[in-house]
Amino acid sequence: MSESEKVYRSNIVNETTLKDLLMRFKSGELSYHAVLDKLKAMPFEDLGFACVDHHRGLRQGTPEVIFAQGKTTEQILSIMKRMVDHGDNVLITRLSKEKAQEIKKSYPDATYYEKARAMTLILEQVEGRGRGTILVMSAGTSDIPVAEEAAVTARFMGNEVETVYDVGVAGLHRILAHGDKLDRASVIVVVAGMEGALPSVVGGLVDKPVIAVPTSVGYGASFEGIAALLGMLNSCASGVVVVNIDNGFGAGYAASLINRVAV
Repeated sequence: MSESEKVYRSNIVNETTLKDLLMRFKSGELSYHAVLDKLKAMPFEDLGFACVDHHRGLRQGTPEVIFAQGKTTEQILSIMKRMVDHGDNVLITRLSKEKAQEIKKSYPDATYYEKARAMTLILEQVEGRGRGTILVMSAGTSDIPVAEEAAVTARFMGNEVETVYDVGVAGLHRILAHGDKLDRASVIVVVAGMEGALPSVVGGLVDKPVIAVPTSVGYGASFEGIAALLGMLNSCASGVVVVNIDNGFGAGYAASLINRVAV
């Protein structure tokens, strides 16, 4: 079997396979119906409980991500199998340690990040896509799980990531000690609970986008992250944008898109 035939017969969906498919149709090697049959199988796969989007990587540059919360281990494994069959790298978020241990039995090469509650399975190394470094900061130690989710996501998408943790506004000198990292970063993700003040401070120090992530960390009047969310939305620092409460994944994904080199 030729390399071209291998590409066509595989289930992998990317620019290379589509280009090969169209070139073979153009040359007359493949019929209209053969191409149509292949394209019909590419967009998504209905598993009954989930529709796996095999075109996500083609449209957005990153495969679909599995949100584990609320899914059984069997459902996660079924989705993973379809993604692996299509040659996709896999990122699973909000994954418990217990489910991760079960998944590792089927995919021993997968890596579980306990702090981030995330797992990755890399079938093909992602080439560096970032034009610079993404810096992930947390106000407190209790905010680290959300910050780690952002960091794992950004690395999964092919970025160089640095982290600085426990530098909240109760001790501003701790932020200033990392001026070199602030200067070096292209995008900064700032994770904070309590009153959510750290993104405003960082936003006033740098000339780059700051993605603020409110966390549900805090005492009663923090209202499980609502206080931090409102504080960040009302930031007086220009260039600060805000994602949802505890949404480290969303922040890491957005930072990666901002940092991505245009092609």
